[in-house]
Amino acid sequence: MAVKRPSGPKSSGIMGSASQFSEDEPAFLLESIKKYGDLVYFRLAHLHTYLVGHPDLIREVLVTQSDKFEKAPLDKQILGKFLGNGLLTSDGDFHRRQRRLAQPAFHSKRIHNYAKVMLDYANQIMAGWENEAVVDITEEMMHLTMLIVSKTLFDADAIAESGDTAVTIGSAMEDLQAVSNRDYQRGVSLPNWVPTADNRLRNRAVAEFNKVMDQIIAGRRQTAVNGQVEDSGDLLSMLMLSVDEDGEFMDDKQLRDEVATLFAAGHETTSNALSWTWFLLAQHPETEAKLHAELDSVLAGRQPTLADLPNLPYSLQIIKEAIRLYPPAWILNGRLALADVELGGYTVPKGSTVFISPYVMHHLPHYFDEPDAFKPERFTPEFEKSLPKFAYMPFGGGARVCIGNAFAMMEAQLILATIAQNYRLTLAQTEPVRYNTQITLTPENGIQMKVVERETAVSPTPELALA
Repeated sequence: MAVKRPSGPKSSGIMGSASQFSEDEPAFLLESIKKYGDLVYFRLAHLHTYLVGHPDLIREVLVTQSDKFEKAPLDKQILGKFLGNGLLTSDGDFHRRQRRLAQPAFHSKRIHNYAKVMLDYANQIMAGWENEAVVDITEEMMHLTMLIVSKTLFDADAIAESGDTAVTIGSAMEDLQAVSNRDYQRGVSLPNWVPTADNRLRNRAVAEFNKVMDQIIAGRRQTAVNGQVEDSGDLLSMLMLSVDEDGEFMDDKQLRDEVATLFAAGHETTSNALSWTWFLLAQHPETEAKLHAELDSVLAGRQPTLADLPNLPYSLQIIKEAIRLYPPAWILNGRLALADVELGGYTVPKGSTVFISPYVMHHLPHYFDEPDAFKPERFTPEFEKSLPKFAYMPFGGGARVCIGNAFAMMEAQLILATIAQNYRLTLAQTEPVRYNTQITLTPENGIQMKVVERETAVSPTPELALA
């Protein structure tokens, strides 16, 4: 008996709706939900795809019936080639074990220790700017977050003379993400042994990353006392010290997979969030002026500290609104139905792919008045309490919610406050800024911006960075 499917865009030929989808993926998904309702069906070549666009149905997929889904094969195939079996790609009991082992590394007391690192590197980035110089702010934020994640993850200082470690890993990750983006565009990832240019680049980058990480991990093992590695204050130390209920530690390969995952997730996502934040502020001078007024009032000419963040609520509202409009994780990895699943009055057959898109949810007028407008003021505590659980989900949701979400928000707020206190950033290009939608929502060709010193700029005082 034929399965009754929800409405959706008409599929034609072998490729179904793939052509329309590839033209502008976020717009295609958003318009599909607006036109056809909370659950939409369409076909992408051989993939029978269901798009979920209601918080209650998202809860069904991510929480209530999550045991009936796993990561889609294409995502595992592409991402697994450089993230291995880390948190982003693993499933089931193994994922739950790894999540428990990694969780202590992201305890609030632990990540608060990284505030000074974030501030110091923000100051070093600004030290390289000249007044009224034009920079690609996307590249600047990528470099900044690479410095931060290298230092906090495995204690590598890319500015020091010994900075080859962080630079090598950062360069390898950049190549791996670029190749993976192209795999997503093609909709297939050829086996590593096929001698394509992308496979050669990927294999070389993986080898470089593995070599450096193996050296770092081996160095930690060599200095261990009675098998116990020293806590160096970084996230790698915590991962190496974590033990499961059976008394087992992560082996070296799993450590490497988790470091790769955390590096990739903690690098590009936050840099994109900051890039879009500067882009939006440049177009809304009244919002920028209000931000500057808050910074000047609270900080009174000194460097921000971790203790200042609760007193800078407007800066946080700006970030929340920026990642509403441009969520770096614009779509969650596809979910493969492991059995027939009842969803929204329909049966999603076994083997189907389910899509959940934070971008779609963040642009629905039912939850956000004037959804395309940049309105940081909307993010009051009262408004956030009124939102359904999965209407706003920049970090995903359920058991797989981003493990580094508190780290990322602290980092973004500290960097925004530090740079905005010293500079105004204005658009320095006439070409429109477009997004590139692959693994993350990235400005397609970067964003050229002029950095203009503010009269209230302060001299860096890193020793005050951690209160």
